[in-house]
Amino acid sequence: MGETLHLRSADGHSVPAYVARPATPPRGGVVVLQEIFGVNAHIRAVADGYAAAGYLAVAPSTFHRVKAGVELGYTEADMQAGFALKTAVEALPEPGVMADIQAAIGHAAQAGKVGIVGYCWGGLLTWRSACTLSGLSAAAPYYGGGMTSPEETARQPRVPVLAHFADDDKWIPLDTVHAFTQAHPEVQVQIYRGHHGFNCDQRGSYDAAAASLARQRTLDFFARHLG
Repeated sequence: MGETLHLRSADGHSVPAYVARPATPPRGGVVVLQEIFGVNAHIRAVADGYAAAGYLAVAPSTFHRVKAGVELGYTEADMQAGFALKTAVEALPEPGVMADIQAAIGHAAQAGKVGIVGYCWGGLLTWRSACTLSGLSAAAPYYGGGMTSPEETARQPRVPVLAHFADDDKWIPLDTVHAFTQAHPEVQVQIYRGHHGFNCDQRGSYDAAAASLARQRTLDFFARHLG
């Protein structure tokens, strides 16, 4: 359903992005932000799913500034490699990868209003995008690692946010989710029974019921704000 295009960031960087188009005229655009495992088969499938729901889906490679062509699996070795790449991207001078996400938003905007969704590290980047970037109308971060830290909680979103968390996430303690919720009454927070990565059907933590419910809530949320 999709193809890989190269987008141009404001600083001239060329960023590859997987782009999936709907079969009918798009009802809006959705930027899909990867986990620490790259724009792999799972993220492409997620983008395809949003295209099937009627959106122009754009999944930029947020690792490309430090390493091209990253496509990892979900083994322990893959996780260590992904953490190292994430650390390298986070260490880039400002605005770093945020410029590439802005380029993806710009590309998605050809379809109308733009929402953004991201998973794991992509969830954190989704939150940052909601607070700092332009051209968005809604944001739906999934279990964003670090998103509930004091530094990230101090940010203020510019657009409506629907945040998905799990109640047994070893990377995101539930007490920090509650603190985030208290600090941001304007954010719609949903907590699911499950673990980090519950949306990914290639991970042992996958929970079909939680993934299905979170997807439907996200689609409803985007329908309200991108329509």
